[in-house]
Amino acid sequence: MFEFRLPDLGEGIHEGEIIKWHVRVGDLVKADEPLVDVETDKAAVTIPSPVGGRIIRLGGSVGDTVTVGGVIAVIDETGTEAREAPEAAPPRPPVAEAVPGKPAERPAPAAPATRRIARELGVDLRLVSPTGPGGRVTPEDVRRFAEGKQAPAPPPQPPLEAERAEIEAAAGAATAIPYLDVAPLPDFAQWGPVDRQPLRSIRRKVAHKMVTSKILVPHVAHMDEADVTLLEEFRHRENDRRRAEPAAHLTLLAFVIKAVTAGLRAAPAFNASLDPFKDEIIYKHYYNIGIAVDTGKGLMVPVIRDTERKSIVAISLAVEDLAKRAREGTIEVSDLQGGTFTITNVGPIGGTALIPAVNYPEVAILGMGRVQEKPVVREGQIVVRKMLPLTLSFDHRVADGADAARFVSEMVRELSDPNLLLLET
Repeated sequence: MFEFRLPDLGEGIHEGEIIKWHVRVGDLVKADEPLVDVETDKAAVTIPSPVGGRIIRLGGSVGDTVTVGGVIAVIDETGTEAREAPEAAPPRPPVAEAVPGKPAERPAPAAPATRRIARELGVDLRLVSPTGPGGRVTPEDVRRFAEGKQAPAPPPQPPLEAERAEIEAAAGAATAIPYLDVAPLPDFAQWGPVDRQPLRSIRRKVAHKMVTSKILVPHVAHMDEADVTLLEEFRHRENDRRRAEPAAHLTLLAFVIKAVTAGLRAAPAFNASLDPFKDEIIYKHYYNIGIAVDTGKGLMVPVIRDTERKSIVAISLAVEDLAKRAREGTIEVSDLQGGTFTITNVGPIGGTALIPAVNYPEVAILGMGRVQEKPVVREGQIVVRKMLPLTLSFDHRVADGADAARFVSEMVRELSDPNLLLLET
């Protein structure tokens, strides 16, 4: 009997909620066929069966929470009719020699996307040396193997239980706040009908992250307005010109992302994280901008990587693609990791301003309100201009108000002149 344990699904993910089983007890399953859909606090993922056989036991029902390392299925591998490999692309010639040593009896844990890459490249996952957390094979491991390169030795990983205990201990210490007395709620049903629903998956994670952010981070907010009249004229003119072309629809958010990137390069304090256990500020020399997306189940923050290297058109395409996949629930966990700064935009929905909560462990977040026509004074004359409200919420342990004022002022300057943004590389 093969006990299949919930694999490591990504950095910082320790549990998930079962949202769909693709098999029932007694069914035959082939290796790499879909086994179960699990929704974590970041995304929904389909986990394939690592082996073929007959399903003997399932480790939970739909709606149950399962933890990484917990048994989610028991599979009897003696059913030879179920051990055939699933249909795959035509065989390819070998692209690399096997890694010296005896192959593992079981495939190493790997995400569905990694398994797909392995099938496309004709790589046997049992021969690949894993470097991911928890002994997981990463896409980079597969590509290195396909190119005939040996992966570097992975750093030693602490046992799963020890790692979880360390995280829980740190979380407990962080929340041991004097005078914080959380009393039980009253029985609301005594005053009228109520409906109780469990706080699950993404919404539960949002709740936890917001409490963590508000307790650990001393929030300060700096507000300003950007005159985007010229930028909006340019953007609408370009979108009209591009209607007949298969090009990206240029959004205001894409221009703001470019302006934020320029600001972060000039103000590295807002592209950092603070390690409270080591009393260190970690400055990141890469620019991965997260965008808050309302999925209907809660907020997700897909990450656009290396924005300093992308054009505004490329950023617009990335925004559209990531937002669409986040709402459809098909986004990869890796697309939600590695952010250095977050932008949340309530403008399309409404609202003149907001004070967003920092997306911990980042140190700053930019909130965008709705662009409105307002009377302003220009060269002694009252004129109507399109104004974009901006709010920078930041961690006062890492940056001061003067830093925020300079950062936002630089953004306002660039957003007021589209030529400056177009010159950004």
